[in-house]
Amino acid sequence: MVRPYRFRLEEFLKLPLPERGVELLEGEVYQVAPIGSRHAHVLDLWTETFVRAFAGRAGIRVQGPFALPPDTYLEPDLLLYRLGNFRDRYPGPEDALLVLEVAESSLDYDLSKKVPLYAKGGVPEVWVQDLLGGRLLLFRTPEGDHYREQIWVNPGERVSPLAFPEASLEVPW
Repeated sequence: MVRPYRFRLEEFLKLPLPERGVELLEGEVYQVAPIGSRHAHVLDLWTETFVRAFAGRAGIRVQGPFALPPDTYLEPDLLLYRLGNFRDRYPGPEDALLVLEVAESSLDYDLSKKVPLYAKGGVPEVWVQDLLGGRLLLFRTPEGDHYREQIWVNPGERVSPLAFPEASLEVPW
C-alpha cells in the first residue's frame, strides 16, 4: 500500500526548506506563491493601520510563524496576538486575537484550507482581504471547522476587531 507521509510540526520545523512560502497544513506541506505588488501594497496599508492602532497593546507579526499543534505551521499575512514572551515558541491559537490574510491568487486556498484550520484551532477572528472581489471577509465565532459569523465589508468602510471594539479601522484598497 502506498500512502503519503504526514509531518508533525516538530519534524517539519527541522526540514531544510526554503525560508519563505512553505506552510504545513494538517501534516501536508504546501508551497505558496510569492506575493504580487498589489498584495504587498495592501499588506503594507494594513500593517501601518495595525501598528498605529495596536502598538503596545498587542503584538503584530507580519508574514511570520504561527503554530497550530500538532501538525500545522502557517505564515499569515498579519497576526495580532496577546503580548508575551515568544523567544522559545511561536504564537499559537491561545495567543491569537486576529489573523488577517490578503488574497489575490490565494483566495480559494485561504478560504477552503486556512480559514477552517483557524476555526478548528479556536482563533477568534479571521479577516480575508479579497483583492479580486473587492471586499474584506470577516469570520468570527469559531465552531468546529467553520465560523458562525461571516460579514462582508467594502473598501472605505470601517471595522473593529472583537478584541478592540473601540478601534475603528478603515478597510484599505
